[in-house]
Amino acid sequence: MSHDLTVERLLDTTPEVAFDAFVDPKAQKELYAEAPDWLVESDCELRVGGRWTITFGAPGGEPARETNVFEEVERPRRLVFTSMMKMPDGSEIHTRVSVTFELENGKTRVRIVQRGFPSPERRDAFEGGWGRILDRLNHKANGDPK
Repeated sequence: MSHDLTVERLLDTTPEVAFDAFVDPKAQKELYAEAPDWLVESDCELRVGGRWTITFGAPGGEPARETNVFEEVERPRRLVFTSMMKMPDGSEIHTRVSVTFELENGKTRVRIVQRGFPSPERRDAFEGGWGRILDRLNHKANGDPK
């Protein structure tokens, strides 16, 4: 059985700005860091079949390593990718993620749907992380240093 997750936010920016900030390797340092000293490395080859890798975690600990492969890239409206995440404990999570950026009353609704979690507990652990990333994306897209 697959357990799916949907997280969304209404961002005060355009779909183009939100999309570009979401996939920008430089922006990942701010979006993924849970604390100022966290280590975040990202590389993104934004094309169908391209890889997007993100390594992140606290200094001195084992980082999480995420490898995504793009299935769809429709800038600035939609991304679909497979994701393999190697967790610090050595376990792996394989999912499929779709991200949409929809104009709504002058703002952008970003919706992330991640499918294929093996358990509700694994799914629920990702919900807060995505929520924090989207909140930081809103600040980043607006030039807010928070």
